[in-house]
Amino acid sequence: MTIIITGTSSGIGFALAEYFGKKGHKVYGLSRKYTESQYFKSIPADVTDNTAVQNAIAEVLQSESRIDVLINNAGMGMVGAVEDSTKEDILKLFSLNLAGAVQMMSAVLPNMRENKFGKIINVSSIGSEMGLPFRGFYSASKSALDKVTEAMRYEVYPWNIDVCSLHLGDIKTNIAENRVITQVSQPYKKVFDKVYALMNAHVDEGTEPLEVAEYIEKLLGKNKWKAHYYFGKFGQKIGVPLKWILPQGVYENLMKKYNKLDKN
Repeated sequence: MTIIITGTSSGIGFALAEYFGKKGHKVYGLSRKYTESQYFKSIPADVTDNTAVQNAIAEVLQSESRIDVLINNAGMGMVGAVEDSTKEDILKLFSLNLAGAVQMMSAVLPNMRENKFGKIINVSSIGSEMGLPFRGFYSASKSALDKVTEAMRYEVYPWNIDVCSLHLGDIKTNIAENRVITQVSQPYKKVFDKVYALMNAHVDEGTEPLEVAEYIEKLLGKNKWKAHYYFGKFGQKIGVPLKWILPQGVYENLMKKYNKLDKN
C-alpha cells in the first residue's frame, strides 16, 4: 500500500513510518524538517500551510498512482490553566491539531475518490473524551477532530473511503519536549507543578510506539471500521466508558484522585 504519515520526524510518527516501510509498503513521511531513513521517503512540509500540503501530495502522486492510507499523526500538546491561555496559544494548537489534519484529508480525498478506496486514521487521544485538568484545550482540539471524523464518515462512504479516530493513551515518546506550556499564574502554580510531574511520569511509563504500529497494522486489515478505537493501558482506557455511565460528580472525583488533585 501507499501510506502517508504526518509528524514523522520523531516519536510515534517516525516509529510508524519505519515499521510500515520495513513491511514493504511505500511510505511517505511529512514533517516540518527532513528526516533521514532508509525505510520511508521524507517530504518536508508544514501541515498548517495548505500550499505546502498540496505540493507534498503532488510530489507523492508523481511517483504513485494511488494513495491508500493517510495517518494524521502530526500534532502537539498544550498544558496550562484555561484562564492563562491566550488566543494565540489556542489558535496555534487548533491550527495544527484540527485544521492541519483537515487540510491533509482534503488533499488526499480526490485521489481516494478516483480509486474508490481509502483509509484515513486521525490520531486522537483518550483525553479527547474528557476535559483533562491543565490540558483543557488539548482535549478540546482532539475532541473537535473526533467530531469532524464522525461527520466525514457519512460524507465519504459512497466512495469506499473509511475514516476513524484512534484514541491513544500515554505513549513513551519525547512529547514533553514539544509541548506548549502556557504561562501559569500564581494561583495555579503549586497544583500545576504536581499535575505536570505526574503527566510526565505517565508518559515515561507509557506504551511503546512499536505497539501502536502493530495495532494500526491490524486495524488496516479490517474491512470496515468503527468510528472510534481506543489503545493504551487499561487504567486510561477504562476512563472512557466510566465517563459514559457514571454521574458527573462521581466521575470528577475519580479524575481528581487519578490526577492527585484530591490531596493537598
